[in-house]
Amino acid sequence: MNTPAEPAAERRNGPAAGPGQGDPAAGRHEGPAVVADDRRALTGRRRIAFAAYADEDRMPGVLVLLRSLALADPAVCEDFLLLHPGLPDSAFDAARRLHPRIVPRTADSRLDAFRASGYDTVVVLGPGMVVLGSLLPLLALRTGVAAVPQPGPAGGRTVRDDGLLVIQRQDVTDAVLEALDEGGEDVVDRAIGEAGLLEPLGSRYDFPAGRLYDDAPVPASTVVLHFEEDLSGEEPAHGGPAREARERFEMDDEEFRSAYRALPGPNHPELLLHCALPFPEGGRAPVDLVRQVAEVHRQQGRYDEAVALLTAAVADRPDLPRCHETLGISLMALSRYEEAEAHLLLATVSPDFAARAYGQLARLAWLLGRTEEAHAYAREGIDADPTDGNCHAWFVRTSPDRGAVPSAGPAPAGEQLAHVALFADGQENAGDKVLPEAVRMCFGSDTGPARWHERSVHRLVDEPALEELNARRGIVVGGGGLFLPDTAPNGNSGWQWNIADDVLARITAPLAVFAVGYNVFDGQRYRRERFAESLRALVGKSAFFGLRNQGSVDRVRELLPEELRDRVRYQPCPTTVARHLDPGLDDGAGRDDTVLINCAYDRAGLRFGHDYGHFLAETAAAVRAIGERAEVRYAAHMPADEKFVHDLRREHGTALPVEPLYLFSNDRIRALYRRTRLVIGMRGHAGMIPFGCGTPIISLVSHPKLAYFLTDIDRPEWGVSVHDRSLGARLAERAAAVLDDHGAAVADVHGRQEHLWSVTRANLAELQGLFGLPDPFPEGPRVPGPRTAGPARGLHLPDTRTK
Repeated sequence: MNTPAEPAAERRNGPAAGPGQGDPAAGRHEGPAVVADDRRALTGRRRIAFAAYADEDRMPGVLVLLRSLALADPAVCEDFLLLHPGLPDSAFDAARRLHPRIVPRTADSRLDAFRASGYDTVVVLGPGMVVLGSLLPLLALRTGVAAVPQPGPAGGRTVRDDGLLVIQRQDVTDAVLEALDEGGEDVVDRAIGEAGLLEPLGSRYDFPAGRLYDDAPVPASTVVLHFEEDLSGEEPAHGGPAREARERFEMDDEEFRSAYRALPGPNHPELLLHCALPFPEGGRAPVDLVRQVAEVHRQQGRYDEAVALLTAAVADRPDLPRCHETLGISLMALSRYEEAEAHLLLATVSPDFAARAYGQLARLAWLLGRTEEAHAYAREGIDADPTDGNCHAWFVRTSPDRGAVPSAGPAPAGEQLAHVALFADGQENAGDKVLPEAVRMCFGSDTGPARWHERSVHRLVDEPALEELNARRGIVVGGGGLFLPDTAPNGNSGWQWNIADDVLARITAPLAVFAVGYNVFDGQRYRRERFAESLRALVGKSAFFGLRNQGSVDRVRELLPEELRDRVRYQPCPTTVARHLDPGLDDGAGRDDTVLINCAYDRAGLRFGHDYGHFLAETAAAVRAIGERAEVRYAAHMPADEKFVHDLRREHGTALPVEPLYLFSNDRIRALYRRTRLVIGMRGHAGMIPFGCGTPIISLVSHPKLAYFLTDIDRPEWGVSVHDRSLGARLAERAAAVLDDHGAAVADVHGRQEHLWSVTRANLAELQGLFGLPDPFPEGPRVPGPRTAGPARGLHLPDTRTK
């Protein structure tokens, strides 16, 4: 990628502001404690901005543009670069009232958008434009500079200097910047035309209002209507319909806020909060609006704000079941369980919400150890709606015969280890099924209930639970990405283990945090105070504190005081050394001629942004290319993962057979992964489990943890960003290299494992002394046959990282 020199204007202003930065109003909603984790360098996530240039005279036009952008595209909220010649900060107050992500930046002209550092894609608009339709198709563009061509001399095409542009800054070469510096009326046309960058758009994206005279209507397909001038004068030179199209957006702030709130949605959470808050003093906001705002707060981890809003809204109003449901869930996230149960029960009175509320009540009762009540709640939910999958899952999970201990009975409590983890069952994540067993295999071959006391990480550690934990010879917390704020949130710790600080302080059994991951998504926002406080207490209490990748180690150390940072160490996920833990795992002799693909869809917006269509098209091309060399099959870790198969068939006519790993036993999952020749996976354990079985992998990087793991094994080129413009070609190239010299690829995997196993063995030696356990590997690793030592004998493959 050519990186142009930073212009003087940007040197003066400093680096690009992040989402909401530079906007005092943003702090009003989020507060300084809400932090967005930004790991774009690892995931390749595109940063997108709109931009417009305006001096003082053109600012009224920018306000019209901002209103039209929000009202035409209510689900879109990207940074809005307001390029200006040096206006005072107060000049942007009116714009900030309309948009939560205004980023002022001093510039010489609108052409400085070509130099907008910190962004990958910039959509350049103008103060003479109004947006009448969705710009989402423009945000999905990936190449060149898109614009609406105009007829030129001798049958050629030109581009208007003041027209809409979609700039992919990766394609902006030094030659283009030099052409822009030369200036002239046709500067844009020459710069992108001579460089061959023009990607033509249909006229609907930049339709000249000057074509509309008298009563000529604005074409229904028009997305952006472009006026030749600012229209701030009294006599606009355009027909009535065009003038009316613009005048629709000439409104005061309260009219704009009301118009946005009245849209049917879906609305972008930041825009919704910006247009809804603060509620008018002295008046009562509509209940439905209060609930929508509270739901945004809840989804973004601001549970206390959600509770405050809804508590006032539902006072003396038992007839608001949807509000009571959201309030109950928010209270549960704050560990205010009695209040949560009361509000969820009020939500069950409505047939429309009863099943959902009973499902939440079942979860709440289970969290508190009231398994029989949880089962009864789930039963009532099924009675209310026999099709409700959540209630069915809780009904099965809390059945009396589930989790029965074998007739031989467990060992005495003092001889057991307690295992605190996420234990998946039913049709849950296959990786979360394999992982707890892999953790236990590090401590011996008996992984069953005789030697292990199982405790779900999500269940509240109350006094009886604390007594049970302290009765064991030791406590192992792990593995899994437990440092995550929004999966079964609780107010006791701010992460997945539902334990209050004062209860943690009274643990007397040796405590080890083993192979836990920091799993915050790129761009995910969360409040760190409770998590950071709990983390400090946890590190101080633990006799061993090991995280499963160096990236997690670094992120957690950032949240700790200096005196605790050295206590955080590296402990690879045990699934990555499965060959060393299980004597039954051979090295995949007699592999099937298959390649397995896996995708993930939880938090899809954070994974794909505006690039899902691109990702699907590129992987379809890769599947076709790889399918000429091996059978391509799909490995679904969860039922939701199968969306990829449906979308691929619908959009690109390609069908894949599905391996439903969520229905498989652990042995069958490992057997499938060690029999295949290559795994292309997006989930963390769709890479780590096959790698641990000795199978080559390619990671589809949509989460930082995949890049962390590949860095740990010194093979970052085994990952390809889901945002990569050449994703399909890179996957096909990498897969071909693996399949062409498969023996060397397997040897490389084995070599990469050596360091992970060495670290694990050293850590286990310490833990065996801590827990008073014999060494389960006295004669070395349990790998049948010769092992490949060192990375030098591995296969060095094409570098598929995003350029």
